[in-house]
Amino acid sequence: MLFDLRGRGRRRTVQTIYVGLALLMGVGLIGFGIGGGLGGGGLLTAASNSEGSSSASFANQIKKYQKLVAKEPNNAKAWESLTSAQLHEAGGEAFVSNGKLTGKGKELFSQVAHSWNSYLALNPPKPSLMLAKEMVRVFGEEGLNQPAAAVQVLQIVVAAEPQSASLFGALAEYAYKAKNTREGDLAAAKAVSLAPSSERTRLKKELAELKKSVSASGGETLTATTGGKTVQVKPGANGTFTGTTTTTTPAPKGGSSTTTKK
Repeated sequence: MLFDLRGRGRRRTVQTIYVGLALLMGVGLIGFGIGGGLGGGGLLTAASNSEGSSSASFANQIKKYQKLVAKEPNNAKAWESLTSAQLHEAGGEAFVSNGKLTGKGKELFSQVAHSWNSYLALNPPKPSLMLAKEMVRVFGEEGLNQPAAAVQVLQIVVAAEPQSASLFGALAEYAYKAKNTREGDLAAAKAVSLAPSSERTRLKKELAELKKSVSASGGETLTATTGGKTVQVKPGANGTFTGTTTTTTPAPKGGSSTTTKK
């Protein structure tokens, strides 16, 4: 975490202003619930506490909206509803166990990502803020581990909540991980400017250390599945990826791509 909450002198300030600042180091992503700076509860958390009958209802909704988007592929509202239903479904025991994705969970998350991207591709005038917050979990380290995609959804969130230092800190983190240094620097500067004056020096230092740490790592080796092929990739500039080898594997249901740590 960026702040030591054990310090008695700063505990109240940090808890009040930086609820959810753990997002900066990925800690806020565990559990797949919406917490801290991204709000309380969340579709995934609610779904994990639901009864079997509710899970069946989510499955029925998914089928309903899958049929609708197949018939009306340019219906943004239908894609939004499909994404929401899939997120509810993703909180079930078959998809998340002890706060971690199962094999089925990764497959479903890939389908969620496909639905979300299809929704955004239609350029909705005001993308759903609630879904964008949920998608941070989907694209985060505990989900599909796609930092460039996490940057995209966090840009939607910070546009709607421009006074949150923790959100800009999270944006800086994922931008650095996606090798988008310019975006990371801009978000880091914004996070520092929004922080209380007593915390700015500390925050600036720790964001700089995060940037240095990510840069020194030389980029993670990841595997991406797309079009029925698995490719070893490394993050490149501005959130791009470069491939090295390819092997054939079954494509995930929904035709989307996934990226996970190797």
